[in-house]
Amino acid sequence: MFDLLEKLGSYCLYHVNQIGRMGMFLFYALLSIIRPPYKIYPIIRQTYLIGTLSIFVIIFIGAFTGMVLALQGYHTLSKFGAEGLLGSAVALSLIRELGPVLAAIILTGRAGSAMCAEIGVMRNSEQIDALECMAIDPYKYIMAPKFAAGIISMPLLTAIFIVVGIAGGYAVGVGMLGANEGMYFSSMYNDVTFDDVYMGIMKSLCFGVLIIAICSAKGYFVHLIRGGGFGAEGVSKATTDAVVLSCVTILLFDFIITSVLL
Repeated sequence: MFDLLEKLGSYCLYHVNQIGRMGMFLFYALLSIIRPPYKIYPIIRQTYLIGTLSIFVIIFIGAFTGMVLALQGYHTLSKFGAEGLLGSAVALSLIRELGPVLAAIILTGRAGSAMCAEIGVMRNSEQIDALECMAIDPYKYIMAPKFAAGIISMPLLTAIFIVVGIAGGYAVGVGMLGANEGMYFSSMYNDVTFDDVYMGIMKSLCFGVLIIAICSAKGYFVHLIRGGGFGAEGVSKATTDAVVLSCVTILLFDFIITSVLL
């Protein structure tokens, strides 16, 4: 009985320490963004790695998401004689929910996992310790460009996802199913408001910070993983944990932000 309680207490303390450590990591990383000196090239490079290289998969998945939404929405709305609302249904679904959430999950799998593995290898090969020995702040040198690039890239990728999704919905709804072209866009124009766009922007900004924070922190503290985090196995475990935790956190904060803004 006491052994079970001891293990349970140790498990809880480990995760409480993890939460506190990641919270302090996020604080120092965000502080390093506003602290001089300011260097533009590292931010541009990270924006290319995080954002630009994700555009193709964002476009591909965004197009098929819009097509599926139009296909399902048309058949559902046609039961009530409301096919004219197809445009607003597709647009609102993408702007308020599916655009920010799916774009964030895609970015987690494509860029977040690579970022966690990169920083984890740097920690295991003592490159981060070498930076500290040379009086170079690893938060400013490594984390600040990634956080700035994530904050810049995530809303832009979300916007691309939404626009391509609406175009995909138009191709299926109007081109394949024969919905009225004018009603598709007029319903969208009448029903989509600034509050809907604001919600999508806030979600994308929040998700961008969360993805970079979780994936970077998991790699940065790879040596503190329970059971040992050194070597290839530790980096592999940290990367898996980062992707899973990021996806769960995205869905959790999606609910929280939606509840607050509604």
